[in-house]
Amino acid sequence: MRSVKWGWLILKLVLIAICGLGGYLIAVSLNNESVARYNWAPWAGVLGGIIVGIGGLSVEKLIKHMPLKVLAGGTVGLVLGLSIAKLIAVGFASMQNTTVSIVIYIILSCIFGYIGLVLGSFKIDELRAPNWPWFVRGTRGNPMTEILDTSVIIDGRIADIVETGFLGGVLVIPEFVLQELQHIADSPDPTRRVRGRRGLDIIKRLQLEKLVEVRIDRQDFENLNDVDAKLVALALRLNAKIVTNDYNLSKVAEVQGIQILNINQLASALKPVVLPGEVLRLHILKEGKEQGQGIAYLEDGTMVVVENASRHLGKEVEVSVTSILQTTAGRLIFTTLKDGEMSRQH
Repeated sequence: MRSVKWGWLILKLVLIAICGLGGYLIAVSLNNESVARYNWAPWAGVLGGIIVGIGGLSVEKLIKHMPLKVLAGGTVGLVLGLSIAKLIAVGFASMQNTTVSIVIYIILSCIFGYIGLVLGSFKIDELRAPNWPWFVRGTRGNPMTEILDTSVIIDGRIADIVETGFLGGVLVIPEFVLQELQHIADSPDPTRRVRGRRGLDIIKRLQLEKLVEVRIDRQDFENLNDVDAKLVALALRLNAKIVTNDYNLSKVAEVQGIQILNINQLASALKPVVLPGEVLRLHILKEGKEQGQGIAYLEDGTMVVVENASRHLGKEVEVSVTSILQTTAGRLIFTTLKDGEMSRQH
């Protein structure tokens, strides 16, 4: 990584040097009285070339963080604006005062170029492909892009969801997430080490899945230290969704207009519906907090509180659902023993 950074730095210095050399050659080639009279004129050309080179690199930093569609729209708009300015300026080319005609052309180019740049950048989202049958058959929609964070990879359920076909398109795994998983896998803590290695195994499993395309994104955000902040920045740049189990990351991303796919919320939504009055057959595992209560669990892990069931520990009983409480941790179902179980208890 460090060698790559040095390579980019050397390339930038070479480009600035070339711009300086170009400025020097332009100043020398002018061959007018000012150049002949002043020895500093070539050096002024060098300085001007260096300034132009640094300015170009600054523009490169600016456009590097722009989404591709904004950059493409702005470029097309700029070209169209300059073309319109050129057509209008043709009418002023016949003027006797060439200086005025040149000034008019420059002003028109600035105005229409700017208008085209702005309109192209901000209106690109409103562009739609023609609805002609031959055109539609020849095009393919952009695949959905989802970015996976560390928590959802370690969780592992993402692989099962992909195998069922409920999630498709392109799954993006940022390189900084891979580095975090590697750091967890190398942890001296046995529990963290197992979690990290499990995450790496899940990535291999996803890469073997034919229903999705897994991409490793090499982009990094050197000005950001937090992995969550990098995920949000990458999602904004790629116009992608984030798949996560992290509650705080979900809230931060949603504030910035990023769509979140939360595996925990999906699991909660897929839990079987239990209605008041429904009869269930459950295994009482332990006593509850209140006197006489028994605790059981559904197959999906939902806790069930059974009134007057403490005497039935270790046994299967039939219960009737009385109420359901939805909490931040999940559902809590309250039940009572059926009449037959109550009479058996007495």
